[in-house]
Amino acid sequence: MKRYLFLVVLLIGAALAGAVAPSRAAELVMFESATCEWCDAWHEEIGVVYPNTEESRRAPLRRVSIDGARPSDLRHLRGIQFTPTFVVMDEGKEVGRILGYPGESFFWELLDMILKKLPDDSRHACRGALAATQKGGTTC
Repeated sequence: MKRYLFLVVLLIGAALAGAVAPSRAAELVMFESATCEWCDAWHEEIGVVYPNTEESRRAPLRRVSIDGARPSDLRHLRGIQFTPTFVVMDEGKEVGRILGYPGESFFWELLDMILKKLPDDSRHACRGALAATQKGGTTC
């Protein structure tokens, strides 16, 4: 009986872990430092509008201090020594990188070139549709 109960708890736990595990959609990771003047310039010129842009919908901003411990999901990234460094990640893999802040117009152009490397948004839309299908919704 104890084995059966353990097996049931294990299976339920595995099912719940799969149901609540976040999908690893694209994100723009900004490695920055509190003493970085170019980071401040980016925040003043781009950071205030970025959350309202199409680029942000495709790759939301994630800020990471270069001075602290690196999050475990970003430890595999190498060569990040200068701030700001922008890395576009998709499903845990680097898609492209911008070293430094080259100014507003160059930043948008460089980011656009990297975002074009991402798969189309339909792949990300289908993730939510899978959950809807399991609840009786439609499929992609």
